[in-house]
Amino acid sequence: MLRFSILSLTLMALTVAPLTHADDDKWVSLFDGKTLNGWKKAEHGKATYEVKDGTIHGVTVEGSPNTFLASEKEFGDFELEFEVKVHDQLNSGVQIRSRGKTEADVDANKQGLGVFHGPQVEIEAGPGQAGYIYGESTKYGWLSPEPKDEKHTHDFFKNGEWNQYRIVAKGARIQTWINGHMVADLTHEEIYKTHPKGHIGLQVHGIGAGTGPFDVSWRNIRIREL
Repeated sequence: MLRFSILSLTLMALTVAPLTHADDDKWVSLFDGKTLNGWKKAEHGKATYEVKDGTIHGVTVEGSPNTFLASEKEFGDFELEFEVKVHDQLNSGVQIRSRGKTEADVDANKQGLGVFHGPQVEIEAGPGQAGYIYGESTKYGWLSPEPKDEKHTHDFFKNGEWNQYRIVAKGARIQTWINGHMVADLTHEEIYKTHPKGHIGLQVHGIGAGTGPFDVSWRNIRIREL
């Protein structure tokens, strides 16, 4: 199980307090429950996205690399909430402050041009590393230090059920919660320098040959800028 410092517990108590009416006015829905208005697929990946039963439903395609459905709008400092349900055998995630790689991000051979990259909040069945933060298609790998030590797996994620995520990104600090439990409290100056703002991205992970199809669904996606 994770161990929290007194400071972390205090922060969690402060930040999970009920929203005031003034705060409610600042929330904006990113998904209307009927269409994919406000979203577009990133350049790479062949997984499919559709609206199904009031959710954004993503399905794997064998042989496809990671696929992302990105918000058309970019965000810098924000609080993001959503619910997600994922197949137990599928790794997924939600990108924040992410973008396609430009020529400034790649080498002279231009390999990887357009690849969607940036901080990713992990989605996976438990016990596991859901809620920790990965540097998708960056040089860093895991941004959160905890996944490098298997002792930091947890069971806050409910397999086969809807799970509520909360993400607060302000400056170089990113905090995450799953079902009310704090998971990550990360400050990473280097990734903030390269990704101070960007798109929200819903990931359908690539799968190996002869596996799948697997699916992941999102609903009640809302954001408020800080």
